[in-house]
Amino acid sequence: CTPFKPDIPGAGMAITSDDFFSLTHKPASVVVVGGGYIAVELACVLHGLGVAVTLLHRGDTVLKHFDTDIRAFLQQQMEQQGIPLLLGESVTAIRQQSGGLLELDCASGKTLTTACLLYATGRRPLIAPLGIDALGIAVQPTGHIITDENFRTTVPSVYAIGDAVGHKELTPVALAEAMWLVDHWYGIGSKPRVNYELVPSCVFSVPEVGTVGLTQQDAEQRFGVDDVVIYRTDFRPLKHTVSGSSERTLMKLVVQRSTDKVLGLHMVGAEAGEIVQGFAVALQMGATKQQFDATIGIHPTAAEEFVTLRTPVASR
Repeated sequence: CTPFKPDIPGAGMAITSDDFFSLTHKPASVVVVGGGYIAVELACVLHGLGVAVTLLHRGDTVLKHFDTDIRAFLQQQMEQQGIPLLLGESVTAIRQQSGGLLELDCASGKTLTTACLLYATGRRPLIAPLGIDALGIAVQPTGHIITDENFRTTVPSVYAIGDAVGHKELTPVALAEAMWLVDHWYGIGSKPRVNYELVPSCVFSVPEVGTVGLTQQDAEQRFGVDDVVIYRTDFRPLKHTVSGSSERTLMKLVVQRSTDKVLGLHMVGAEAGEIVQGFAVALQMGATKQQFDATIGIHPTAAEEFVTLRTPVASR
């Protein structure tokens, strides 16, 4: 896949997430445009390097496909660190100023000045060089290749997986699809199909976001509000009582009331990716809240909070 930049005046003066890794010097200020994984991660990286960063996004929240509590908590943590979030905003034109600075016209009428404008507004499938048009392979309006459940395209002898298909644009997902397809071709049939609902993922922001399974919103839509129980905790990690940092951690479990099954597990905090990876195995095995409760925690760790959550939050 390849980065996308909008067609606006002066767009050629902006860089993309790919260009970021070719920067030869640290800019004094950067406006990062976007609200997904890459935009949030690069905003945090640049801020950590001492750059004055502003995150600008046309939506009303970052990480729109994540759990609502997770999104709101991360936004609060980022702003608390000193990363301004301009939400519901977009850049309409870019102009070069004297001294190398860029002047940005925004849809709201606001004008911003920055040393660097970085677009992280998504990536699109890079399939044109493959020559699939000549083969007559059908694609979606998004540019992703259409396949059946066995990854076969509309041309029976051609298969497609990974970012070109777009089920989940993550490297481990592409690898899992490839391994399943190899088994399918050779008739082994030992590997289960990829369960896209239980793909663990991590946003390497500061603090990190780790998640696996259904969000509260998805669970309530599927099973009904009355059949979903939420457990949540928000705390200051023990180590920060010494460090003096005000950084906090949020952990959340989404549980189905009728089956006691843990449907989703979400976290914002240090080492979220490492912690959620282990719990992803439990969700893959269909773990229940009772089994979480029966698990002994390791003290003192942040991860133990997931097995010590006893009281559900008040029903909406």
